[in-house]
Amino acid sequence: MEFLIKVSVLAVAIFLVAQLLPKVHLKSFGTAVFVSIIYSLINYFFGWLLILLSLPFLILTFGLFKFVINAFLLWITDKIVRDFRIETFGITLIAAFLITIIDSLLRWTILM
Repeated sequence: MEFLIKVSVLAVAIFLVAQLLPKVHLKSFGTAVFVSIIYSLINYFFGWLLILLSLPFLILTFGLFKFVINAFLLWITDKIVRDFRIETFGITLIAAFLITIIDSLLRWTILM
C-alpha cells in the first residue's frame, strides 16, 4: 500500500512539473503514473549504487549532488518511456529538482 501512495504522489509531481516546464513533454496522467513506476524501479535497483559511487561528491556538496543523480535517473526514464520526453539535460536537472521538491511537499502534507 505504501508503494502505491509513493508512486501516486510521484506521478502527481511529475505531471505538475510537465505542466510547468514547456520542454518536458508528457502524453497524459497515465503516462505520469507509468513514468513514476519506472523511475521508482530504476531508483530502487540503481540509485543506491550511484549514491555509493558518488559518495565523495555528495559529501563535498553537502548532498546537493543527489539532484544530479536524480536527473540522471530521470534521463534514463526519459529514454525508456516513449511518451515522456525532456528536451535537454539542463531541463532534466531543473525537472529533477522540481519533482523532488513537489514530491517531498506532497508527501509531507499527506502524512501530516
